[in-house]
Amino acid sequence: MKGCGHKENPRPQWVVISLGSNLGNSLGNFQKVIPMLNPDGPDATRVSSLWRSEPVDCPPGSPLFLNAAVAWPARPGESPEALLEKLQGLERSFGRTVKKTLNEPRSLDLDLIAFGGEMRQTPALTLPHPRAHLRQFVLGPLAEILPGLILPGQQRTVSQLLSDLHGQESAVPIGPLSSGSSNG
Repeated sequence: MKGCGHKENPRPQWVVISLGSNLGNSLGNFQKVIPMLNPDGPDATRVSSLWRSEPVDCPPGSPLFLNAAVAWPARPGESPEALLEKLQGLERSFGRTVKKTLNEPRSLDLDLIAFGGEMRQTPALTLPHPRAHLRQFVLGPLAEILPGLILPGQQRTVSQLLSDLHGQESAVPIGPLSSGSSNG
């Protein structure tokens, strides 16, 4: 009954993280870091399969990347800025150093793609991630776990955006990540 103070359950506002690695034990790093991402635990986390992609806008000779995506419902009181700080701390704990070259090889890259409907344009944080809708290695894994998600500022779903990119990059699923987390 409308107007009686009852609210329908709103659709979850998803926190979306893209994982990338092309140095060291990429799979092992993913398996270790994923349980550290969502404080609500693995049962509340959606995890894509593992993807392999060619380096995009990287230095010549850069190794292939492993990629994945994880998502969970945003928690009340959580902020994108605090999460970004946590992600950067995790990257450092997995051996990430200050960039010397743009898009250089790295042991762990955790990109905050979206934080619900939040939009930001600050020196530290741009939400949604400015190139996520143009990257097959982001959209492919994300389409596995949230195909109907519409990123802030976009009109089309993640699956539709991925379809638009068909053949523009080489990113292919290669199998389960087997992190112990749910595949959603």
